[in-house]
Amino acid sequence: MTEIAGKAAVVTGGGSGIGMGLAKELARRGARVAVTDIQHEKAEAVATAIRDAGGEAVALHCDVCERVSISTMRDAAVAALGPVQLVFANAGATSFTHLTDMSDEDVDWIIQVNLMGVMNTTRAFLPGMIAAGGGHVCATASMAGLLPGWMPVHVPYSAAKMGIIGMMMNLAIEMKPQNVFTTSYCPGGVASGMKANNGTYRPQKFGGPEPVAEVQFAGGDKTHASMPFYRPEDIAPIVLNAVKNNRPFVFDHAEQRALFAQTYAAVVEACYDDLDKWSLENGIPAANPYGADLID
Repeated sequence: MTEIAGKAAVVTGGGSGIGMGLAKELARRGARVAVTDIQHEKAEAVATAIRDAGGEAVALHCDVCERVSISTMRDAAVAALGPVQLVFANAGATSFTHLTDMSDEDVDWIIQVNLMGVMNTTRAFLPGMIAAGGGHVCATASMAGLLPGWMPVHVPYSAAKMGIIGMMMNLAIEMKPQNVFTTSYCPGGVASGMKANNGTYRPQKFGGPEPVAEVQFAGGDKTHASMPFYRPEDIAPIVLNAVKNNRPFVFDHAEQRALFAQTYAAVVEACYDDLDKWSLENGIPAANPYGADLID
């Protein structure tokens, strides 16, 4: 079980949306919170709200695309709050542009924020967690990562979010002896404000800010168009409950279990059925006598 009260926590992308909800709930549960965001004024507004409610919080600037920015933020968080044992790698960006219409900078930004941002944030805090005797990393992935075929016109985003899931699951094995746990949070529809804000904070090295287009679901998809979107303050307790219980995943839409079965589990099982059929008809290949080595 991961205790939250009395711990120092960092939330990236904490100035709005899901990150804001997590930061406020962490403080409500007794954690000392570093609210970090690429838009410092938004982080400060959340930290101020936490302090006004009687909690302990600091606001720190952080661009998760830059390792130096992350390490500077980490050092400031530790100096202000003490050893950090709870990390919520939440900062992200999205795109609903067809892959063939995306520039190299567009693709690089989505991958750097969503995948490498989580990777670099996690790497920055792991040594401190190990030295403190343990900790927990909760990374915001997406149902678009767990079910890559679930949401159309989302190629780099889905790739990055699926990468987060693989990262967290593998890290959990690696860090088990150090008492560090991981959770992949896969939002299935949260009113985060990303639609309105996405692109306004894109760094210059990725092309700078861009006009924001309304998110459009492709093909008149009734499933997604009618999907309920929950408020960050309502899903934050669900996420922290999963972290408390060291769950490897946390979801926020129970009805999406059926989508998982229909669009992922059933597909994978069918492909294994194909392999079983092939093996029955053609036999199983002989094992390479040299194991992983290929020797002619």
